[in-house]
Amino acid sequence: MSVSIVARTALLLTLSNVFMTFAWYAHLKNLADRPWWIAALISWGIALFEYLIQVPANRIGYAAMDLGQLKILQEVITLSVFVPFAVFYMRQPLRLDFLWAGLCLLGAVYFMFRAKTP
Repeated sequence: MSVSIVARTALLLTLSNVFMTFAWYAHLKNLADRPWWIAALISWGIALFEYLIQVPANRIGYAAMDLGQLKILQEVITLSVFVPFAVFYMRQPLRLDFLWAGLCLLGAVYFMFRAKTP
């Protein structure tokens, strides 16, 4: 597995995930007083940038990882982006549940990235 491909994929997926997280959740804070359809249109606009980065990231990553590995990498990145977003941007309390979820994802990483047996 090429480290540079995995590193580029992770970097691009992290960037796309920042856009995704804002598209999915920032409207709860910033547009709570607006109709849902305005929030949806703005979220779709933000999500466009997520897809413009995420699609190439998955294509790059698929050259070195299988589909399951690519998905688990995305889930780890999602939690890694979501926790700081929730705590610092949305002002949610830092909960121990984030740690437990992260540990579960580490188990998923182990099973998806361990050496394949015939």
